[in-house]
Amino acid sequence: MGQDLRYTKEHEWVRVEGDLAVVGITDFAASQLGDIVFVELPEVGRSVSQFSAAGVIESVKAVSDLFAPVSGDVVETNAELAASPELVNSDPFGKGWMLRIRMTDAGQVERLLDKAAYEDLTRVG
Repeated sequence: MGQDLRYTKEHEWVRVEGDLAVVGITDFAASQLGDIVFVELPEVGRSVSQFSAAGVIESVKAVSDLFAPVSGDVVETNAELAASPELVNSDPFGKGWMLRIRMTDAGQVERLLDKAAYEDLTRVG
């Protein structure tokens, strides 16, 4: 996990690139879900609100919502995931990214968890 990322309690990560937030799910979430078989992402142009459901992730074990870690407009989705949803398992912080959101309030990122706080959240025992 990178130091430049922020995290949600629902296991999404955010990497800020200018006024864009690149969003995916963490390796912890991917391992908990098991093999990802389908990812349903919102249409480009759709507005999303912080912590609202923005998509669906289906695995061999469960169906889980993808939550928007920040508010804004979806400007891009990862088209590769339609044919290769397993990228979420094999490279969750790289090729397995899901959304790019043009943020309406970049300050929302500061309210997300930093690496240490997220690691505390996912520490078992």
